Amino acid sequence: MPLISIITPSYNHAAFLEKTILSVLSQEGTSLEYILVDGGSTDGSLEIIRQYSSQLAWWVSEPDSGQAQAINKGLAHVHGEYVAWLNSDDIYLPGAIAGAVRALQANPSAGMVFGDAITIDEQGTQLNRLAFGDIGLVELMKFRIICQPSVFMRRSILEGAGALDTSYHYLLDHQLWLRMAGRAPIQHIAATWAAARHHAGAKNVNQAAGFGREAFRILEWMGGQPNLLPIVVQNRRRIEAGAYRLNARYLLDGGQPAQALRSYWQAMLRNPRFTLQHWRRILYGLASLPGNGALVKGYDRRRGRPL
Repeated sequence: MPLISIITPSYNHAAFLEKTILSVLSQEGTSLEYILVDGGSTDGSLEIIRQYSSQLAWWVSEPDSGQAQAINKGLAHVHGEYVAWLNSDDIYLPGAIAGAVRALQANPSAGMVFGDAITIDEQGTQLNRLAFGDIGLVELMKFRIICQPSVFMRRSILEGAGALDTSYHYLLDHQLWLRMAGRAPIQHIAATWAAARHHAGAKNVNQAAGFGREAFRILEWMGGQPNLLPIVVQNRRRIEAGAYRLNARYLLDGGQPAQALRSYWQAMLRNPRFTLQHWRRILYGLASLPGNGALVKGYDRRRGRPL
């Protein structure tokens, strides 16, 4: 069994960290190297890390500039043929790592594979299932988002694409997927591999506007990439619609319906059919405007639905 390296970046997630660690260490049928990079937590995380330190290949706790730098620190210490990272509030489901390794072995041309996922709340109760399909470079460029904890990468392709760009704090994973998908095919596996946790402290809830800002940064960046520019030119309106739609989705999740609806309108102007795939979200945004009342219930339990 080839070695796979898993990195957990962590910062003040003591409430969830042990569950994350155990979800990695309990994986069976794998040759595993586990690395944990903590950003200098002050909430008791360090005590949890020390409890499992004998099972870690390398760990550190020191201030950093954010998630991307923490993951890059971990990447400098990996030895595995395959690599993934699991944030300190997410978990792997049983058999995830072995399944990913089998998929990467079965398709040597794939630069990365990704499975399906579920979302869970703070207590671990399932909220939703995220079922993806075949998504390639062009769909990524249209801002189809895949669930990061369900992604496993071939280290040689990752190293060719380069480390995470530390200037990104929200869509750092998506920008990396674009670079990797420009070098090698990516493959969806119809298996549920991970659980992404939604909670009040999550970035997609309390820093929602940041995702849209970075989507527009990525849009500009793609136009400057020689291998991506022809695709941008050919699909410009739908790619732009995808950026606006993504911005609207996160603004709505962040409780900003008026701003979300403005962004949905910009997406509609560019590609109505593509935008109206979010018709439920648009209706919820309209119902959430001041004076309209809470007409759509249960929306919070649908957060994380794939675009």
